[in-house]
Amino acid sequence: MTSLNNAVVLVTGANRGIGEHFVAEALARGAAKVYATARHPRAWDDDRVVPLTLDVTDPDSIKAAAEAALDVTVVVNNAGVAPSTGSLLTLGDHELRSVMETNFFGPLQVARAFAPALTTADSAALIDLHSVLAWYPVAGIYSVSKAALASATNTLRLELAPSGVQVVGVYMAYVDTAMAAADAPSKIAPEDLVRAVFDTTEAGGYEVLADEQTVQVRSVLNQPVEVLHPQLAQEAHP
Repeated sequence: MTSLNNAVVLVTGANRGIGEHFVAEALARGAAKVYATARHPRAWDDDRVVPLTLDVTDPDSIKAAAEAALDVTVVVNNAGVAPSTGSLLTLGDHELRSVMETNFFGPLQVARAFAPALTTADSAALIDLHSVLAWYPVAGIYSVSKAALASATNTLRLELAPSGVQVVGVYMAYVDTAMAAADAPSKIAPEDLVRAVFDTTEAGGYEVLADEQTVQVRSVLNQPVEVLHPQLAQEAHP
């Protein structure tokens, strides 16, 4: 298990939304320092917060951030992007690659860059934010990118376990942020999500199922694909 008390936390995409709540909750739990990263980091009114430039799609930016934050003990891979359309067939090539760079390659490269710091810390954790859409592939490239990250998280968990690094995968449906403003009305509050993530981390857990919809999807993943996706039968028998 990894305590947030006296931890040094780095949060990607920290300027607003879920990332902003990760910063606040880490401080509330006694973090000694929080690196609040973004492409263009904002100012904060707490001396424990260190704004740090980090573009997860830029290897040089990731390398520079890792060199500047050698004391990190907890990394929260929060930064992500939603595509303009849910179709793999119609999304433009540039946006297709951009989503994968931000949602998959970026978090993976962040994990790789900060692994040396985490593996030498007495108590360390890597937290990756996925989505229930990693299991329920109805969101095109977004689902693909989150499924890829979830798979990488599972692999990193095994690779980092011998060094004592706790790797936590976070799954949730809709969160009440600007990214989900046009989506379903039933949304989890970002502060509730963040509390659940840190509760699980401090309890030594490896997976967060943040809401009832995610719990339900997780419970039926062993069903045949035709059961998981009844629309296949509808398409086969118009």
